[in-house]
Amino acid sequence: MGKAYIVGAGPGDPELITVKALKCIRMADVILYDRLVNPDLLTEAKRDCEIIFCGKQPTHHTMKQEIINDLLVQFTSQGKTVVRLKGGDPFVFGRGGEEAAALAENGLPFEVVPGITAGIAAPAYAGIPITHREYGNSFAVVTGHCAKGKPTDIDWESLGKAVDTIAIYMGIGNLSYICQQLISHGKTEHTPVAVIEQGTRVEQRTVTGTLDSIGDIVEKEGVQNPAMIVVGDVVRFREKLLSLQGDASVPDIVTSEEVMAM
Repeated sequence: MGKAYIVGAGPGDPELITVKALKCIRMADVILYDRLVNPDLLTEAKRDCEIIFCGKQPTHHTMKQEIINDLLVQFTSQGKTVVRLKGGDPFVFGRGGEEAAALAENGLPFEVVPGITAGIAAPAYAGIPITHREYGNSFAVVTGHCAKGKPTDIDWESLGKAVDTIAIYMGIGNLSYICQQLISHGKTEHTPVAVIEQGTRVEQRTVTGTLDSIGDIVEKEGVQNPAMIVVGDVVRFREKLLSLQGDASVPDIVTSEEVMAM
């Protein structure tokens, strides 16, 4: 009998993958990988490894989740070492739980290898700490896109009143709706917002504004998916870091090493 590994590849920078995840890639007989996985990581696979693309976009799925589950079961049942390689962390909006359940229901061995999630890493690379004792002591991770499109099932009232910082995944297409809901349920229209495109990759760029202005800014700048939305006063800390650097126009990337050196 084989074994499946549900592996988090991290948010985009290939150097952010864990040691254990890299070991899994190197020993895999089959890799099923997602759209947001950095392709550089696939060069670590064995020469005879079978590599299958399973990518999904917000409005287009190359492969349905049910088919991915079936492939995991099929290859693992054949005695192969199978790696399901997913961007970020497989259990943070990655459907890793569904894949683990499919394997468990078929009595197949599997292991989950956590990864660094974009909701923490992308803000960090933009100079935004997801928590800070002066700016925010609580945070929530939220999906900005549901099966029906707009995230209508989210408890916006609780988020608006009880959480200091909100990290929103997959929300660009519903940004106006999200901002409207947060303003309607407790956040002021002047609450700072950052949108981080291509977080942790060399193409990363960040735009900032407020709940009442960020929609226009994102449209003007042509910000596209994948992008993280961060709502809360912690966004102000980015400007503080940039001012300490002596040039508020310094572009991304603000790396962790640069931040620590200040």
